[in-house]
Amino acid sequence: MSSSARVVVVIVNWNSGKYLNRCLTALSCQSRLPDRTILVDNASTDGSCTLVERLFPTVEVIRLKENTGFAAGNNRAVERAGDCEWIAFLNPDAFPEPAWLAALMEAADRSFPEFSMFASHLLRHGAEDELDGTGDVYHVSGLAWRRDHGVKGESVTRERGEVFAPCAAAALVRREEFVEAGGFDETFFCYFEDVDLAFRLRLMGKRCLYVPGAVVSHVGSGTTRRNSDFSVYHGHRNLVWCYIQNMPGTLFWVFLPQHLLANLAALVWFSIRGQMGPVFRAKWSALLGLPRAINRRKSVQEGRRVRPGVLRRAMARGWWLPYTSSRRRS
Repeated sequence: MSSSARVVVVIVNWNSGKYLNRCLTALSCQSRLPDRTILVDNASTDGSCTLVERLFPTVEVIRLKENTGFAAGNNRAVERAGDCEWIAFLNPDAFPEPAWLAALMEAADRSFPEFSMFASHLLRHGAEDELDGTGDVYHVSGLAWRRDHGVKGESVTRERGEVFAPCAAAALVRREEFVEAGGFDETFFCYFEDVDLAFRLRLMGKRCLYVPGAVVSHVGSGTTRRNSDFSVYHGHRNLVWCYIQNMPGTLFWVFLPQHLLANLAALVWFSIRGQMGPVFRAKWSALLGLPRAINRRKSVQEGRRVRPGVLRRAMARGWWLPYTSSRRRS
């Protein structure tokens, strides 16, 4: 399907009925309305699709026959969006303030082509005096987290500036670059797929800008539960694949000891927390998937257009940072 739209908002739904009404109502109140809104439903059983079709008839709904995951669902939505200029990703448990999309589009108009990805200012829903994140940090160990997660908003003043990646709960990405990078890696299913995509875009020379005026209240893990076995498994499997596939050239070997240490620390930490099963399954599954990840690495690195040093400067490097920062990747 072709499209003359400038910006299309895409939402992936899986049993998010308790959030969708508020999300789509907030979207309908934007000072800059999206040209189209596409919702992909991953075989929900809570009646949320029927609710959307009844209350929001302008939203284009794609019903999938099975739960294909967040990554694949977004890819299907981008395919439906056609040849639009920008894709705005929005989670169903994310509630944008009225100026959200206008702020992102204003930043895009001012900053493209220097920047092709734009990160929102996320507040913790139910505790809006705390931040959920101001863009994503990627550490050389392969760990990633939301900058400023859990920090009191009044104690942080962030100007518009570069971050490693946007959190896909509420982000703007140029569609052409998204497609050129291959979209989200569908083998990830969910969790860490946004960091992986941003890493591939950075290898292509693309950068990410944090936009403080693009404010969104975010529940986080609205359907999978925060720190659940499900999120631990997918997050800690996928961070290994992300490192293997994307870390360029000599940096791969230079930072491999830190990557191995981070994985060992995760095994110990989650075992102490009573989640030994999911974290061990995650690492075992990551090992079983190494042949695929290594093969994927070949194609990813062939598309690299920047020197490893450029990527290194965009990453957090202090070896202690992953163990002292307020972190969240769910």
